[in-house]
Amino acid sequence: MFWFWLVVAPALLLTLASLATEHGRAAYIRRCLAPGSSDLTSANLPPASVIVPVKGFDEGLRENLAALAGLDYPDFELLIVARSAADIPPGVLPSRSRVVLAHGADPRTSEKIQNLTAAIHAARKRSRVFAFADSDGHVTPGWLRALAVPLASDAIGASTGYRWFLARPNPGSIFRAVWDAVSGGMLGPHDCPFAWGGSMAIRRQTFQDAQILERWKGAISDDYILAAAIHAAGLSIAYAPAALVPSSESISFPAFLSWSRRQLTITRFYAPRLWQKGLLAHIIYCAAMLGSLSLALRGSSLGWWTLAAQLLPGMWKGSRRAALARACLPEYESWFRRYAWLHAVCVPFATWLWLVALVSSAFGSTIKWRGYRYDLKNSA
Repeated sequence: MFWFWLVVAPALLLTLASLATEHGRAAYIRRCLAPGSSDLTSANLPPASVIVPVKGFDEGLRENLAALAGLDYPDFELLIVARSAADIPPGVLPSRSRVVLAHGADPRTSEKIQNLTAAIHAARKRSRVFAFADSDGHVTPGWLRALAVPLASDAIGASTGYRWFLARPNPGSIFRAVWDAVSGGMLGPHDCPFAWGGSMAIRRQTFQDAQILERWKGAISDDYILAAAIHAAGLSIAYAPAALVPSSESISFPAFLSWSRRQLTITRFYAPRLWQKGLLAHIIYCAAMLGSLSLALRGSSLGWWTLAAQLLPGMWKGSRRAALARACLPEYESWFRRYAWLHAVCVPFATWLWLVALVSSAFGSTIKWRGYRYDLKNSA
């Protein structure tokens, strides 16, 4: 019994600590979404440059770029950047956009960073905010406004949204959606541990003062580098709930496993403490599940009680994540009515998939990304 509690007690404590933060996060999101939550008006929102890199065809690419061109924002330009013209499929460019071709040739720097660097150099001089989007996300009209509002505070160095996968009815899409939502649950009223590159913004002056372009040289991850620079400057990263970006791209289960390993391999090299904490937590969670299940199958009601004490709070948090995302994305009410329950039911399985991805990312340093193979040990 000593060994049982040695395994289970830490998991229960981690569960309680996780629940303790959820009320504050929910209150923060509701406060940010409330009408009139910002003093900024259309007249004093800063001019912005929105940068989106494109690398071949993404599901819904034309519609995604059109959404970026149609943002509800008084003064912005849309820069669509690619390595070469061949990377931009025909018929996808909105009329309100400017194409930048990077022609990058640095083998040590990711193609995405080379593209972003070219777009920064090409951005119009009057833009005071740089915002970054991904081509596989479909932003809402208020996306850029939501990212710009936190930047009014001098203490905020960058703002970030996150993504919400609108899962298709296949195992890969469902488990990716539930798996990925866990990371989004780390974003709230506090200084965020990371910024997500598909929905983030930074003041131009802060970008220059933090020497982001210099830090990007020889790097693979744009967002982890930017987040580290912001924190090194003593500034915070603010979460902007209304900048949540839905993505309806489908994925197979094997492709999801490869994708999740790549995400966490990048994290291991660029945010090692975050990766280590995740690995330790999931080892504890999964060991406690096994310990409780083993005891329960031997006829002990204690095992069933401790297993329930681990699983039910996690499932409740999954349900809350879906409910908060629903508040951020009212346009997708029909999807949430149909599929939101998956974010509760699938959480126990996603916990094990997190452990699988964390363990697999502990080995090796190479990743495949958008047709390129990168060795992270030469870049981080």
